[in-house]
Formats: sequence, C-alpha cells, structure tokens
Amino acid sequence: MANTNIQGEDLIRHCGLNDKGEAVEQMDPQSFHRLLAVKLASQGFEVPPLRNESETAENQVLQLASDLFRRYAEQSRLLTGHLNPPDRRIQDFLDDALSPTGVKVELPTTSINMDRYGMAREFSVSDDPSVTEFHNSEVSSYKLCNGVLHNPINDRRTTEGVFHIADYGLPIPADKIRVPLVTYAKLLEAALKPPKELNVLPYTSKWKNPIDSMVSLMLRPLVCPEVPGVSYEKRMEVRFFVPGGCVSNLDFVESIFGNAGDPSLPENDAGLDNRHWTGTSGCVILAPHIRKLKKKDVGLPHISEATEDQKKTGMCWEDPDELYNKGSPFKITLRDKRGIMVTILADNYFGYSKKEVKTQIGLSANIFGLAEEEHAGGAVAFKSYSLGKNFYPEASIVGTNYSFQEALKLLGDTVTVHQEGYATDKKWKNIHVLPEDMQVDLNAQSAFWTKDGKQQSIRILPGHEYLHPSGYKIRLEKHAASTAYKLIGTAGEGTYCHKPATVSGGGKSEISKSLNDAVIYGSIYIGEFDKDMAQVKEILERDYSNCYEPEYAKLQARPSSRAILSMERSLGSVVKLLTPNQEYTKEHCQFICSIPNHILSIVFAIKRFYKPEWGADWKSHFSVDIVNGAPGHELKLDGRKLAGSYLRVGHDHTNGGWRTYKLRQDFISADKVQMEDDITASVVVPCCQIKNLPPDYSMFPSLKISQNCEWRLFQRPDDAIYPGFDKQTEEDLAGNHVFVSNFKPIYEEEMRDLTEQVDFFEIFTDPMKGHMRRCLKEGGVNICSAKLRIWNGQQTKNPRYLQVRPDVARPRDKYLAELGTRLYRRYEKCIRPFAPTWSFLCSQHYHTLRNHVRIPATEPCVFPVAAVISGRRNNPPDEINGAKIKPLCVFNPIHYQELPELFIDYVCSVTGKSPSTTGAGSEGALTKGPFNAINATADLNNALVSMILCGYAGFSSAAGYIGPKYKVDHDISLLVPEVWCRMKPEERSVDWLIKNGELEKLEDFELDTPNGKRKVLASRLGYRITDKFVSHYFGRVFDNPAAAINEEMLKPELQSMEVFADGIDNLVDAEQKSALNYFKDGTVKYACPLLQIVLHVMAYGHYKNKSIQDPELRAMFTREALLKSDWYKQRLITKQQRDVALCMRNIKALEDFMNRPGYASEAARLGIHDRLREAQNELARVSSDGYLRELEGTIGADPIVFDE
Repeated sequence: MANTNIQGEDLIRHCGLNDKGEAVEQMDPQSFHRLLAVKLASQGFEVPPLRNESETAENQVLQLASDLFRRYAEQSRLLTGHLNPPDRRIQDFLDDALSPTGVKVELPTTSINMDRYGMAREFSVSDDPSVTEFHNSEVSSYKLCNGVLHNPINDRRTTEGVFHIADYGLPIPADKIRVPLVTYAKLLEAALKPPKELNVLPYTSKWKNPIDSMVSLMLRPLVCPEVPGVSYEKRMEVRFFVPGGCVSNLDFVESIFGNAGDPSLPENDAGLDNRHWTGTSGCVILAPHIRKLKKKDVGLPHISEATEDQKKTGMCWEDPDELYNKGSPFKITLRDKRGIMVTILADNYFGYSKKEVKTQIGLSANIFGLAEEEHAGGAVAFKSYSLGKNFYPEASIVGTNYSFQEALKLLGDTVTVHQEGYATDKKWKNIHVLPEDMQVDLNAQSAFWTKDGKQQSIRILPGHEYLHPSGYKIRLEKHAASTAYKLIGTAGEGTYCHKPATVSGGGKSEISKSLNDAVIYGSIYIGEFDKDMAQVKEILERDYSNCYEPEYAKLQARPSSRAILSMERSLGSVVKLLTPNQEYTKEHCQFICSIPNHILSIVFAIKRFYKPEWGADWKSHFSVDIVNGAPGHELKLDGRKLAGSYLRVGHDHTNGGWRTYKLRQDFISADKVQMEDDITASVVVPCCQIKNLPPDYSMFPSLKISQNCEWRLFQRPDDAIYPGFDKQTEEDLAGNHVFVSNFKPIYEEEMRDLTEQVDFFEIFTDPMKGHMRRCLKEGGVNICSAKLRIWNGQQTKNPRYLQVRPDVARPRDKYLAELGTRLYRRYEKCIRPFAPTWSFLCSQHYHTLRNHVRIPATEPCVFPVAAVISGRRNNPPDEINGAKIKPLCVFNPIHYQELPELFIDYVCSVTGKSPSTTGAGSEGALTKGPFNAINATADLNNALVSMILCGYAGFSSAAGYIGPKYKVDHDISLLVPEVWCRMKPEERSVDWLIKNGELEKLEDFELDTPNGKRKVLASRLGYRITDKFVSHYFGRVFDNPAAAINEEMLKPELQSMEVFADGIDNLVDAEQKSALNYFKDGTVKYACPLLQIVLHVMAYGHYKNKSIQDPELRAMFTREALLKSDWYKQRLITKQQRDVALCMRNIKALEDFMNRPGYASEAARLGIHDRLREAQNELARVSSDGYLRELEGTIGADPIVFDE
C-alpha cells in the first residue's frame, strides 16, 4: 500500500525506474501503444487502426473486442455519477462546503485515468512517428530522440498575488487573498469545463476524430517518514484532473511523486490502508483557461458594493470586462479541518503543480501531527582523505574493538567469505570487507593482513572498495589531472547536514552536490627552491617524540617519534601532526604555526609521493625549471609537474575573476548521500527510540528523521550554458527518458552547425558530445544543454529538467554508505540516557537495547539529522526593472543564531534575487509563504518545538554575496558540509565554539548619520564565525584558509559600513512588516507562547515591555521549560485525540468493506480481517494513558486546525 519498499516491475510501474535507479520502459513501444489503444477503446472512444502494418493481429483484436468495449462503455454510462473512493471523499466534501452557494459542481466521472507510469508521457505527444511536435495555447511539446521537451507558455512561476483562498473553513492568512465562496464555486465549475482546443489529447491530435477529454492521476505522496521499530510511514492521497492538452503536467508530477495506480481498485484505496494513510485527501485541477473569466461572471461584487478588503485585493469590479486576477496566473483553494483541500491552478507552468503537491503535503502534516513538511535540502557527508600511498589501521582513524569475526556475524549471508580470510559482498561484487589488521600499500598495489599467523594479500583495484571492520572505507582512485593513483579513505559514520527554511537560490541543492566539479587543478608552487627545501628538510628530520601533552601521549597506539617519511605514517597522520591541536604541547603548536602555508604544501606533497627506495635522498627527485636563466616556481617530481587542487571561493571584486585557493594535500571532497532537495517530510522522535545509534548523537535528546518526498528533482542547471562546466547536467540530459523544459528545440540543420563549431562543441563532456552526434544520426528535434529557450525576447534564466534523485540513481553509493555505517555502529553499548528529561518509556527502551545495538543487514539504517544549517540568498544594492533593491549582504559565511533570533529570521525569510521566481523580498515563514494553505503559525510552532526538543543549533550559510564586494554564488553552500563532517561532535557544540573564540556575538550599535545617531540592531544577526573558526576548521580544507575567507568576508562592515547598516535596517523593516501581518489578521492568537514573544519583538521591539535579551524570556526557550508547559502537553493531547479519531475512521471503513455484498473474496484477498484486527489494537494503544507518555519528546500536533 505504501511506496517505500516497492521493487522490480512494481517500481517501474510506479515511477519508471528499476532497482538500479535507471529510467526504463515498462514494455516495448509496440506493446505500450497497444495498451493505450485498448484503454481508450474500453472507455468508449473511437480508436483508428494501429499504424504499423505488422500489427494486423492487434487490429483484429480491437475489432473482435469492439462489442466487449461497447458493453464496458455502456456499463460505465449506467454508472454515471458513481465515483471511485478518493473522488467520492472529495465530492462529499465539495457538496458540503459549497452547499450555501447553490452551485453544484461534480468531479469528472469519465476522465482518462493514468493508472501506470509512462501513459501520460505517451499521451503528451502524437502517436504518429513522423510528427515530432504538438502545440496548443498553453504548451509546446517536442518528441526528442531521448525523451520529451515541454515548454509552457510561461517560463517560471510568479510569487505575487498568486494564492487565493475561498472564504470557508480554516482561518485565512493576511498574505493570501480572500475570495467569496460563490466565486470559488463558479471558478471550479468553469475549471472542469475546459475548451475543446485545450482538451484535445495530443496523442490523438492527428486522428480523424481527436479525443477531447480530461485526464486524471492519483498520487500517494509521503507525509511522515517511517521510524524503524517505532512507526510506519504515512502518506496522503492526491487526485489530479487536467485538460487533455495539458497531460504533460501529469507526466511531470508522476515522475516526481510516483503513480499510485487505478483509484477504482480496492488495493489502491487509502481508506483501507490503516497503517499508512494520514486520513487526508487532496485534489488539484489544472485550468489555465479560467484566466479569461470576468470578475462579474464569477460572482464578485461591483466596487460600489464591495468591502474595503475586497477593494484592496481586487475582489470586485468596476468595468464589466475586467478579468479575474487581471488575467494573470493564480491558484485558488478550498480547505477545512477535515484535511481535504481542492485547488485550482490557473497556469500550466510545471512548478505550480509540484508546489501544489508540496502545499497539500504541508496541510496533511499539520493535521496529522508528528510530521513537518520542510522546504529543505540535505545530505549525509562522509569525510574523506587522501591517504597517499599507505593505509594503517590506527586507532585515531578506525577506533578500537572492531573485529572481522564480529563484522561477519553482523553481515550474515550478505557476504561470501574467502579462504584467504576476507569477504565480498554478494550484491556488489566490488565491495570487500577485510580483517581488522589490514594494511594497504599502493606501491605494491596490495592489501595485507594475517590469518592463522600467515600473511595474506589481495590486489587492490580501481572501482573497488575495501572496508575495515570499523566501516572505514579505502579505495584506489586516479588523480583527475594526472596519471598518478592515490588511496582514498572515507569515514564509516557520516554527518547529516539538514538545510531547512532555505530561500530560493539559498543552496538547497548545492549542499548535496559533490565539490569535485568546482575543483580546479594547477601547479604546486615553491618560492626559492634551495631555501624552501632547507626548511622542508628541517621539518622532515625534526624529532616529534615529545609533541603530545603527557595525558594524551599515553593514549597513542603508535609512537609519535615515527619519522614523517616513515612508511608507518600515513599522509593523514602527517597532516594531523602538523595541524594545531589541543592534544599537543604549546611548543609544538608554536612550531606548527611558524611554518608558512606553502612550505606545508610541499611537505605534504613529498610525503604523498615518497617511496622507501629513495631513503634520505628525497630532494633529488624534486626540481624546478630554469626560466629566463632563473629558477622557476612550479615544483616537479622526477621531471613531471606536480598537480595541486584549487577551489573557487567567489569572484574577485576588482577584476571579476575567480578567487581560487589551494586545497590541503590530504583533502578529498566528502562522499555524500543526498537525503533532501526541496520537499522534505520529517518527524521528531526521542533519541532513545531509535535503535543502534553511536554516542555521536548523545547530545541530542530527540532526533529528526527526514526523507525526500520526490523520486526526481526539478533541477535548474544555471551553469549548463557553459559547455563542459556542469558535468552532471550534461550526463543527465544525454541519458534516456529525459523530461526537459525551457530549453530550445533544435532542428537537424542547427544541430549540425553546433557540432561543426569546434570551439563550442569540443568543450562539452563526452556524454553531451555523444548525445549531439546521436541527434544528428536520428534526426528530428532535440536539445543541447547549453542552448536555452528564448522567452519574451530573452534567453530564459530558468532552464529545468527532471533528474533522478542521486541516491536512487546511484544505489551502490547509498548501499556502501549504509554498509560502512552498520559496521561503524557495532558498539557494545548504545547512547546513555539524556538526563534530566529521560522519560519512563526511554528508560525501559534503553534497558532493552543496551546489549543489542548492531544494525543487522536486514534492518533499515537510519541517518538522523546531526546539524541544521539554513541558507540565505544575499545581494548588494541593486535594482529590478527600475525598482531599487535594498542591500541584503550583512551575513558573513556562517552565522549561528539562538532560537529567538533564529525564528525572527525564519518568520520573515527575506531573500535577494533568484532566477527561480519573479520576485525578491520575504518568502514568508520558513520560506513557505507561497505554498502554505493555512496560517503559518502551525508550521512555525512545529519548527520551534522541533528545534527545542532536539537541541539543534541554528546555523545558516551565505549564498549570492558576502558584503557588497564578494560574490560567492553557491561556493559557501558547497563548502559547509565539507567543514561540518570534519568537525568532531563536540566541536559542533555552540558552547565549545563560543568558549574557544570561534564564534563572536554581534551587538547593537549606534551609527553617526547626517540626521544624528541611529541604532543598528546588529544583534539580530546572532553570532558569526571568526578567524579562529576559519583557521581551525576551514584549515582542514585549505592550505591557507585565512586568504580564502579573509577579514573583509568575516566582517562585511569593513567593505562598507553604510551598506552593512542599511542591510540590517532592511532586514529589521522586513521582519517588522512580516510580523505585523500576524496581528493584522489575528493569527497571532494561534502562535504558541514562545512564537508570540518572537512576533511581538519583531513587530513592536519588545514583549510586555521586556527586551528579547531579557533572561526571563530567553529561559522560556529551553527544553526543560517546554516539557513543563501546559501548551506543550496540550499538543500531545491533541495528537492523541486525532489518532483516536483516525483509528475509528479506519475501523469503520474496513468494517463497511467487509459487509459489502459480493466482496467477501476481495476482503479475503486483501487481508481485510487482519487489517481490522490491527486497527482495533491500534485504537486501544492510542487511547491509553501510556500513549501520551510515548509521545513525550515528539512535536505532537498543533491545535490550530481544530480551533475554528
């Protein structure tokens, strides 16, 4: 019934992907066309003979079955008015809600339902192989050799004046437009009657009698993730109805959320899915034609009879010909506390459909409770290092008490054990687990270990992974800019960086992208060769036996006296030796700090390439060229230039070029598993309820589990216009079964011209060059990744395509990450109780699990959120279409804000310019303003409770600009997970960072102006990182971190105090305006007490005459205070009440199904009796007092939706 574990043919039918994450066809094209013909004929449509002469037999079948099809069609006509279960639930809601208007609106009963993935795509273009294009008033569609191109009439969505809500049910936020209920009813009535031109099914457009019909689809999007051993995942149901000519929209949404099958079949009825249904339903009706409706005709009053609010929002008319919403795109919705929402979209741009599903998920989460729908990105980052030529299992790298035999017990029959004493994974033959004493020598290209006292070995090969029993992973990898190979080591446990409340262009996608595409390769430079080499020699020959403080020296598994060039030291060990650390003596740290950065780079390079046979004569292998009679500065190894890795960190504000800085010799970009990108479902549970977690998570009393709601991501490849730069996009667009939008349709003649432009064509990656050659060979219309659509006379800034989610497209990477994590988490004890809020349930759970903390290969591997790092889009003073844009570039690369300041920021979520939308400014609470169908207080209450319960620190990173001078685009967004995954858990602690001077608090200050002094509320920015943070943590990435993140970037006011102060004033003004809306519409009363404090301070500067800095107010934002509060307890009671109601509803639905005449066999087939028994047991559980205790540490449910 749910979609998490579907595989094989069911997965292909659901989303067009196989178990390897590859886009595939369900059947050959001939069979699929046959299926479509049968489907259309069975619904009573006249289907012409199939075009292919070889299909004579199939044509005969259609003729022979014509009587059967007519009979089926006649039965359907007799059942006119009969609706499938989800449509019946929606229709009952409409009948009730619209009854005061006197307008009767009925959902279509004869729409063509897309009941398997791929139907919508086939229907979106002509069935005639010679016809490659389809055009109507809303979309232009093109049949490509490797997929489809759909260009809607508008190239992006707008965020201004878009969201209209019918005056019914739940309270309407002030930032939405209130619409009379009768107007909604008339708009809905017109929406379901599209004009014939728009209703023609493209597939049949060249038929003698094209089919004119609406088409429909059912989705079951995720609302609440599964917590293994605690709760099942929860999903809602959503029905889509679109005009036949807009069927490409169904292709789009089913590619993202998956196809939930035929809604008429009982196995697809959410009402019978007692385990997974949230009890909520949604309906989306695409109706771009209603933009032509007149205000007068949809029941709006004349201006003389209108209220002041109607005059202000345009919900009245003066001229009888005035169009509703000025003829511009909009959406309008109807919803109430039952959790049913019916939305009309008056535009065909694909982003509206996706964001509407997001809106529906958000409402469902708020009504169901426990869950949050978040506008977020996120990834688990596994720190990786270049090990040079050797790996030794040092305790500092792989820990202690890990054994090969214990690993085998854990992995069971998922591995094959070889007689030499190592194991190979059965699913992925290039993944191996080696004994705990494994060593790897690149010079020998072998891994060694002992078995029964004898040394064993295997050859290490590129493309293979070799795991230590601790989960630490080793691989052999070729340098991207040379022929040299190196060993890469990757940690077993990753760091989940969660990026919620991130504005458009704030880095949601970038946090999960590999840093590799941004890395540039160049020479390693030296100053004066002989002088520098003398200093290098001093470092190499220095005695390090006394570098540790005494208490740390005794903890070392290997003597610190090992020489730097000893084969018993890895490159990582040398880097650690020459990096300041609290474990070292003061003298050793001073010595390290005295070494110039370029000298360190040379030391690491020598260690990286050193061979034992060189002995002490290492210097003779290194040299520089003589240039114009003088020694050059490019370091060479045996006559070959050494390649260093450099990273872009923004643009130089003087000449506009890139600012590039050398990465540390041992730095390798983190391995990442993408977890989120845009639409996220999350749930918070007490830490003790999640099995098998290591002590890394002991600082969090509750934990957030987040999951991506999408199979495919609607990517905007901004950099694809530069041939060869965006390698991933070029690879994706050269693949099969692509869905692209806002690209230029390129015909054969132009494609030939592009391939012949050598200075253009040769820059592309091999996949895109191969694609373009294929297009020439196969002809027709196609696309090139660097050629975008021309819209309104200009090249669009919003190119889009659907990318298979990276963790789905690369299942081996995710499997490997989970395998390493399973091995790493094989602890003898689990997380200790979190005092003083340790509940009865948690203590019982702890005693049950304390001796069972392994994650068997058959159980899911959970990655809880470990860091919260939102994204902000900043801009210098600018203008859009003549309108001045105030500066928003006051943040340095990374800020931390305590909860009051963080939620002041979250409430407003102000942003700079972004190519995704047509506007700039506040994106609404948690950046969800355009997508939230109810008061934002529900989401804000949930988010605030979530942060307090988990104890996460609220960090944010900068995108766009840092100060008015430094344009950084997404460079910081890419860097943040690299830094965070290299920090120890205690180093991520805010107390640690503040104590060590690595975060500094910003204070309010007074600025002298021509009009006198003005107060600048810089404290709103919270804390920001310092040069110590940069040196300590960015120093794990860069050779010279202080140059990459300089003082002007750390203190943007040094670039321009005027711009800095104006930017803060801009923020404060935007925050005040956002907050005042909550008082204007009265929704402040729905804010929890803590959120009310935040809103009062934003709007009026104080709360009951107390400053936000008042210790008494700040003490309320603690977990201890929260758990004691009556309002939090009410959230738990509310959740219990809703669960009881849902269980009773499930029981009734199951009993009704069992009692339906003639359905006994179906009830037996579907196991309805067992479901009923389970639902009854669940009702008993959620009705008990113990269930309330079980809910402690969760967010419960916000009571807002039941208040009205």
